[in-house]
Amino acid sequence: MSRKKAASERKRAPNGMGTPSLRKDGLYRMDISLGRDHATGKLIRKTAYGKTEQECIADAIKKRAAFNESGIYTEPSKLTVGQWLDIWHKEYLGNVKEGTSTAYEKDIRVHLKPNLGHVKLIALATHTIQAVYNKLQRGEGKKKALSAKSVRNLHGTLHSAMEKAVTLGYIQRNPTNGCTPPRVEKKEMRAIKDDDVGRFLAAMQGHQFEQVYMVDMFTGLRQGEILGLTWDCVDFDIGTVTVKKQLRKERKKGGTYVFASLKTDRTRTLTPSQYVMNLLRQQRKTQAEWRLRAGGAWDNSMNLVFTNELGRHLAAVTVTSNLKRIVHRLGLDAVRFHDLRHTFALLSLENGDDIKTLQENLGHTTISTTLNVYGHVSERMKKESAARMDARIETLLR
Repeated sequence: MSRKKAASERKRAPNGMGTPSLRKDGLYRMDISLGRDHATGKLIRKTAYGKTEQECIADAIKKRAAFNESGIYTEPSKLTVGQWLDIWHKEYLGNVKEGTSTAYEKDIRVHLKPNLGHVKLIALATHTIQAVYNKLQRGEGKKKALSAKSVRNLHGTLHSAMEKAVTLGYIQRNPTNGCTPPRVEKKEMRAIKDDDVGRFLAAMQGHQFEQVYMVDMFTGLRQGEILGLTWDCVDFDIGTVTVKKQLRKERKKGGTYVFASLKTDRTRTLTPSQYVMNLLRQQRKTQAEWRLRAGGAWDNSMNLVFTNELGRHLAAVTVTSNLKRIVHRLGLDAVRFHDLRHTFALLSLENGDDIKTLQENLGHTTISTTLNVYGHVSERMKKESAARMDARIETLLR
């Protein structure tokens, strides 16, 4: 004879949804309130069922998830792709970075809902999705064609949303699994060649962003990392620079520059060359002069190392556009800001740094990432390697 479970033994649903009760037919049931229908004002009640208490609670959670922000309940079987994407973005992205969430929202609003939003979630087919990918990559009418990378990112967003729908039991399989997103050609890594490094350094002298470009080229910091570098992260006594945050512009209309976590969420401490530390000392001196000149207009509340003459942060677009003008005058139009980082990496390898040291300096999560990007070697390194081998062979043949 089965005994009734004590209150302490019963499984309780989250968020005060109540406790499942066992019916005579062996099923568990639980009544849940979803609030009021905004259109009619009536209370919305639903009943969840399951063979076990956990199944009953899971069914209740699904029904609550289907109660969208407009206050209208939609059965999972009647959800459209657009409705589900809104629910997924609102309720299931708590662990992703703000920038990632914003990118997902843009994918949903600009591309996925206009093309797939009307389709019933349970009816979404692989070929329908593939046709949308193909259309977006071709471009139609006045709409500009998307790059292969953009389409692939879009595929990632939709795949994640559909994967959660599978987990919740809304659909049986993920329809994006059979799609073939476009292949993204790997961009060739560019670095300023030895013959051009001297010309580049000479062109920097006296420029308003001279210290930014020079420090970046000899530390390999990402753009957001160097623009977000603060004085408390520079230790002149022991000669280190700690990288623990970056300065990023919010990806929304009217977004401002704010501190954000690093790309890999890994704080790292660099021991730059004495040349770099001297550049930072010069920057501190320059900033002190600016502060005296600006008087009450000075505002470096963010404690940034690199600012304008009033202490405000530098805008990434301004720093980039100025670099473009410089490299254009030098005939190096292909050089981007990120290529300063590549130049640092190549110089480090040519200087004899091992790949593990380079990984730590660049802030890559794994050494395989470093090897994938910088596993190739420069022509000079190849020649030097061959010369060393010739010297070794001569000693063996003696």
